Amino acid sequence: MEFEYRLSNIDEAIEFILKNAKSKTILFYGEMGAGKTTLIKNLVKKLNIEDRVASPTFSLVNEYRSENENIFHFDFYRIEDETEAYDIGFEDYIDQDGWKFIEWPQKIHNLIPLDHQKLELEKKDSETRMLKLS
Repeated sequence: MEFEYRLSNIDEAIEFILKNAKSKTILFYGEMGAGKTTLIKNLVKKLNIEDRVASPTFSLVNEYRSENENIFHFDFYRIEDETEAYDIGFEDYIDQDGWKFIEWPQKIHNLIPLDHQKLELEKKDSETRMLKLS
C-alpha cells in the first residue's frame, strides 16, 4: 500500500499507518533525510505520549509509556554490528508488548522479528513524501 503526503498534512500519513499496520513492530527504511524520525515523532504523539520525543541516534533506543501503551523507538544508524543491539537488550525490548519503531533495520538484519511491518519512505521533494507499507 502506498500513500503520498506533504509534511503539512503528516497527520493523514499517521492515520494511514495506524489504520493499515498489521503489526506493532514497524521497520522504517529510507535514505538519510527522508523523514523517518519526523514520522515516528508524530506517531508517538498520536499514540498519546506527552513526553518530548527525540531521536535515539546516540542512545539507540528511547522508551515512552502512557497509561496503556509502551513505545520503543530504535535508531540503529550508528551501530557497527548487531552485537551493539544485543548490548542494549534488543531481544528483551522486542519481547515486550507495545509498539516498536525501528529506524535503519538493515543494520540488524538477523535480529528482525518475524512479526513486523515494513515501511519504506521516499523523499519526492522538500515537502512531499511517499510511503509504502508492506
